[in-house]
Amino acid sequence: MKVAFRVDASVQIGTGHFMRCLTLANELNQRKAQIRFVSRHLPEYLANQLEVKGYELARLDSAENEAAFDELAHAHWLGCNQAEDAKDAINALSDSVWDWLIVDHYALDCRWESRLRQAARKILAIDDLADRQHDCDALLDQNFYADMNTRYAGKVPDHCRLLLGPRYALMREEFRQFRDQVESRKGLVQRILVFFGGMDADNYTGPAIQALIDMGVSGIHVDVVIGAQHPYRKAIETVCLQHHFTCHAQTNRMAELMAAADLSIGAGGGATWERCSLGLPTMAICTAENQRRQVADAAAEGLVYAPDLKHDLDMGHHVRSLIENSCLRQLISRNAMQAVDGKGVLRVVAGMGCSGIDMRIAKPDDSESLFAWRNHPAIRAVSRNSGLINWEEHSRWFALLLSDPNRVLLIGQRNGVSIGVVRFDIQDQWAEVSIYLVPGITGCGRDLLRSAEMWFAQNRLGINILHADVLGGNERSHQLFLSAGYEVESTSYFKKLQ
Repeated sequence: MKVAFRVDASVQIGTGHFMRCLTLANELNQRKAQIRFVSRHLPEYLANQLEVKGYELARLDSAENEAAFDELAHAHWLGCNQAEDAKDAINALSDSVWDWLIVDHYALDCRWESRLRQAARKILAIDDLADRQHDCDALLDQNFYADMNTRYAGKVPDHCRLLLGPRYALMREEFRQFRDQVESRKGLVQRILVFFGGMDADNYTGPAIQALIDMGVSGIHVDVVIGAQHPYRKAIETVCLQHHFTCHAQTNRMAELMAAADLSIGAGGGATWERCSLGLPTMAICTAENQRRQVADAAAEGLVYAPDLKHDLDMGHHVRSLIENSCLRQLISRNAMQAVDGKGVLRVVAGMGCSGIDMRIAKPDDSESLFAWRNHPAIRAVSRNSGLINWEEHSRWFALLLSDPNRVLLIGQRNGVSIGVVRFDIQDQWAEVSIYLVPGITGCGRDLLRSAEMWFAQNRLGINILHADVLGGNERSHQLFLSAGYEVESTSYFKKLQ
């Protein structure tokens, strides 16, 4: 699979768009996707991150023609008009046909996307604003909004798949790893984290540090995180040194620092969902107009604490209130962890049909492995026949299955390792699907199901309905099929006569 990204980063734009695209690129790369970034504005230290990863970077020439900007609120971010940018982007992608083009830019809309149809089979738009039309096959908005299920109505094509809410938040793998090690916060505040994004052009970090100094937070460890190009980097490093705060410039330990903290002070944006996934109660401050609605709706849902600050002195007052109110911090922490599980990037990749899972038809020499998997207690517990199967019975069943043209048994593999089994039993124009993961494998059921569906659609033409029969107590399978777009068809009842 070939995937291209159109994204920029600068002091004005910030680094959030680039970082979430990089997170998605990393996950796609693990699934053997070829990656290319197309950027007009990109600091060298971010370009170096792409080089380290081995990703291609196509730089568009700088262009400034303000008279040609269109009416979009963020049009000036582009540095040229959309037609010129589209022409340059098409040239940058002209050497290949791209399976997906991912565009994350407030200055680009359906006019640009329609032109880029000639360069890519499908387009995924990443947006937060819902302030313009899109011509895309999928749209991702990872933020929480009270009206998130309707805010793109009329703004995307009818066939567009909507990936909405923080369950799709793009987070790096380390956040999923640290989530398994943390619990909702309770008790005393012993560690505070200050982080206002990679650029923080207006230096919200400075007043936050000063508020903590004025409060006299002795006995509390303070971590301050800033980007490599923070405009006040030297001053922040100096004051942190003077007051025994720890300053981290361009750290790669963000998940670790969030997991260790008891309270955070920071901006809205993508970092909101990183903090939520790790249960870190946060005083969220709106640092840009496009964060205002996001922060307010998240606060109303109890995911963050978001005071309306009138001046810098208010900050210390609200931080002290949070430190003294352990019940409120615990409530925010618990709400946040329930809303965001850190697996959003896996859901997005699955929605793109790029699971990294290869499906193959089972062969005679798979018999022993299938026999062992099927007799594992975890698999028997969710099977129609929960009893042990003997080798002779299994061998007869397997031989009949392989010879039956109306039965397909697939084994899913990732990087050569078997992860699950999917069977299709065909009847006329529909097929019954059954699925299980290899014992010990977790977290990829939906990827496996989606990969099997794609294989089946390509190799068994004319069968357009899939049916699944799930035992009543198998809640995990019920959730799997519901999340994969299956509809509940009917309800069965039974009664044992006396």
